Amino acid sequence: MNKTFDRYASLIFLMIGAAFMLESFRISKSAYGSNVGPNVFPFLLGLILVLLSIKLLLETLKYTAGHFSKKKLQYKKFLVILASAILYAILLEPVGYVITTFLFLIIGFQTMEKGNLLRAVFIAGAFSFGVYYVYVEILQGTLPGWPVWFS
Repeated sequence: MNKTFDRYASLIFLMIGAAFMLESFRISKSAYGSNVGPNVFPFLLGLILVLLSIKLLLETLKYTAGHFSKKKLQYKKFLVILASAILYAILLEPVGYVITTFLFLIIGFQTMEKGNLLRAVFIAGAFSFGVYYVYVEILQGTLPGWPVWFS
């Protein structure tokens, strides 16, 4: 952790989040067949980014001299997560939201912390199905469902 880097990063992400929120107002408010418009998701992502940036900025004010430690960078984990995120984006439409999200979360959990596969499967499954149900059934939004070959 570097106090200067964290402070500048929080300011940059704060501006990016604010830009997401502002630009989401330029997107149409409704989508065909959906009560949740395409402007909601970018606005919420921007809001989350702004809130997390403010939290990081406030934490940099509390840093002490002994707070910093030199850690080895973990390139392998980063590349695995990056590759799985790219595959997630590519396979989202043809394979569907539930399956790709489930697999992406399993890979992410196991990359960050090996072991306890049963817990990772449970959390990934609950999140994938839960978000799909809430967004599609309750909020009447649209997400890529199940693949044609699965039905």
